[in-house]
Amino acid sequence: MSEIDISIVVYALLACALGGLLKGATGAGAPVIGVPVLAAMFDVQFAVAVFVTPNLLTNVWQGWQFRKSLLSWQFVVLFAGGGAIGAIIGTYLLAGLPSDLLLICMSLVVLGYVGFRLLNADWILPYGLAVKLAGPAGILGGILQGATGISAPASLTFLNALKLPRGAFIATISVFFGIMSAMQFERMVAVGLLTFDRFLLGLGATVAILAVMPVGAWMATKIARATFDRIILALLVVIAVKILIEVALF
Repeated sequence: MSEIDISIVVYALLACALGGLLKGATGAGAPVIGVPVLAAMFDVQFAVAVFVTPNLLTNVWQGWQFRKSLLSWQFVVLFAGGGAIGAIIGTYLLAGLPSDLLLICMSLVVLGYVGFRLLNADWILPYGLAVKLAGPAGILGGILQGATGISAPASLTFLNALKLPRGAFIATISVFFGIMSAMQFERMVAVGLLTFDRFLLGLGATVAILAVMPVGAWMATKIARATFDRIILALLVVIAVKILIEVALF
């Protein structure tokens, strides 16, 4: 039976549009909103499978836009290569672990991300040390991405600690997500998680994200960055707590 019906399409596109607002405003982070919303309505496997296509396509496009701002190839290869390896591991965890356990893990990942953002560490990671840590950080981010659909606690926080210019940040994280998503896409097809219906939903999600990214960029110029961040973080906490309560009750 096809997974596609009107309610699923509407909810999926709304979730992806919310994620697109964040991506347009900050250059990254669409899955941080989109995946938990979809997972709360359906399940983690469905949410991650739907989001792998927009992750791949939007980040390839964004990476090409900002290609001139990339960090050194040594850093990018280590970081993105680690992400690809981690995504393979994470995809098998996604396919093999119980849905409730994945929901709990994803909720804890989201709350961990929120906690980091609230702490807003001021220290700057030296670039030389960051190159040495790029591979392990990429692997951890890839595992989180493959298993829960959200790598932000590892990938975005790692790059954020470098205090990069916006162009370098967007270019580097886009290559990371693009290569990682390509590997994740292939593995999800191989293990049967990415069906044709979910792929079609993913294409629709891509359109929704791209359509609202300019709105997110415009909002970023009209709303104070701190206010926008608080709204997003509050939404994430509500979603994560909702998932944990539902798992505990049912």
